[in-house]
Amino acid sequence: MYSSLKACVEDLERQGQLFRVKEEVDPDLEMAEIHRRVFDSGGPALLFEKIKGCRFPAVSNLYGTRDRVLYLFRNSLEDLKALGRLKNDPGLILKKPFSYLPAVLKARFALPRKIRFSRSMVNTCSISDLPQIRCWPMDGGPFVLLPQVLSLPPGSRDLLQSNLGMYRIQLGGNAYLPDQEIGLHYQLHRGIGIHHKMYLESDEPFRVSVFIGGPPSHSLSAIFPLPEDMSELTFAGLLNRKRFSWFLKDGYVLSDQADFVITGTIDKSLKKPEGPFGDHLGYYSLTHDFPVMKVDKVYHRKDALWHFTVVGRPPQEDSFFGFLIHEIVKELIPREFPGLTGLHAVDVAGVHPLLLATGKERYMPFREPRPEEILTIGSRILGSGQTSLAKYLFIAAPVEREKLDLYDLPGFFDYILRRIRFDRDLHFITNTTIDTLDYSGEGWNAGSKVMVACCGPVIRDLSERLPEHLVFPPGFMRPVLIQAGIVCVEGTRFTDHSKESQALDQWTASQEPDNWRGIALIVLCDDSAFTASNWDNFTWVTFTRSNPSHDMYGIGSFTSFKHWGCRGPLIIDARIKPHHAPVLEADPATTAKVDRKFSKGGSLYALHRK
Repeated sequence: MYSSLKACVEDLERQGQLFRVKEEVDPDLEMAEIHRRVFDSGGPALLFEKIKGCRFPAVSNLYGTRDRVLYLFRNSLEDLKALGRLKNDPGLILKKPFSYLPAVLKARFALPRKIRFSRSMVNTCSISDLPQIRCWPMDGGPFVLLPQVLSLPPGSRDLLQSNLGMYRIQLGGNAYLPDQEIGLHYQLHRGIGIHHKMYLESDEPFRVSVFIGGPPSHSLSAIFPLPEDMSELTFAGLLNRKRFSWFLKDGYVLSDQADFVITGTIDKSLKKPEGPFGDHLGYYSLTHDFPVMKVDKVYHRKDALWHFTVVGRPPQEDSFFGFLIHEIVKELIPREFPGLTGLHAVDVAGVHPLLLATGKERYMPFREPRPEEILTIGSRILGSGQTSLAKYLFIAAPVEREKLDLYDLPGFFDYILRRIRFDRDLHFITNTTIDTLDYSGEGWNAGSKVMVACCGPVIRDLSERLPEHLVFPPGFMRPVLIQAGIVCVEGTRFTDHSKESQALDQWTASQEPDNWRGIALIVLCDDSAFTASNWDNFTWVTFTRSNPSHDMYGIGSFTSFKHWGCRGPLIIDARIKPHHAPVLEADPATTAKVDRKFSKGGSLYALHRK
């Protein structure tokens, strides 16, 4: 595959999949705005040759299209899928040796390779010499946007015990001492955080190495959901068909294949404000205290390229990481989640807010079908690794003759809403943790979850038109039918939950469920025209701006032995709340500046036409 990031860039250029931005660009907002436009148009990878205030060039949008990510990993995806099938059924190597032996032989690339010294990683610079990229106007400073952060347990130099994670890094701003301190955004219950806890009980300094660049497989391995006992560095070698090369310098692990390596120690007791940061849900993650890294040295290759991306409301470039992960692990899902037949983390909803799933329903087959086994499957999904961050889980058990495509959102919701029993099939988990980046709960990292389980025949018809007799709560207007049975209605500005819930509870109690036949889901929003204009908007608004326990209501609602349900349509209040994080919006002056570059006669007009 690729020996370096430079080799990858040169390959893409030969394939006509790279554009050189030769004019000087500003790393403060302008580079990100250019990147977003090229990504949105399905354009090429970008090589920024001249960056204001920086001597290093930078590359982005490497993973910006489905075809390009498949090309970058063209030689290894099938091998990884074959190894996955062998994990499920080791006997395949005996049944079909000529099919699976090549994949087994390539497993030799998994073991990291230690070298005595590096001929490439010999130059040094300062943090302020690096591209100071800010993507959104309220960002608290420049960030590293594709870091690979390596840590080891105390006393260990065994890279098979290492953690390589992608935790965002703030290079400056806030209270960080310039060129001496940087901020790391990670939680103590995951990855590097586990090592942090171990160092709190040790006298050893908490050394960390941050890699930027290197072969594309290294970035992907840093976010891949691997088993706890498997090192990301072994996966990086498998994916790249080239062993991860490393060496020790001053007690730090350095990658011989990275473009930059920042070394330093985590202050085990010190935290400083990190953020705000425009994040992948489409909102800012706000300022919170996070660990501080005391910088020792910054190493770089002679021909170093700074690798970055831009995050924001999905889809963005990082969406194709999710696509690759699904391609690699989809055949492993039945083993990891017995009975599960399909799983889709919905990217346009920010991934973690919404999961769609299908499973088998084999319990008690001789009585009327109802969710039973899929409740067990759903509980395991909500209790396992990355999927435990899900906020809404919709899981269905279609019969064999029924076809249900998890990637057809309108079709999936039509299937669910025609069959779901809202009086029985809503299962809440309250007062729990949710994704740290999700501010829909009223406390940081705190909210609720709901599992919506569907099994059984059609029980309702859905209206293809908006019934004229419907009367919505006082202050709500401009209802729009996004598809059969689903209505978006625009409401007044949300004030506080006690006032809003009291008003909605009173209104729902006054309604007769039979008057709402044909309507299954009502979404309350701030702008019904925007929300209902397409499914991306509907999904993003509905599931990123609501907290199930606080924002779900129903006509004909009731509580029976601590089970909540409703006999009429379900209501989700997806209005923006006062405690929500701000929505990401581009800087108007930067937008106008980049408009001129993409217009006729501008330096980027060739990209505008693609």
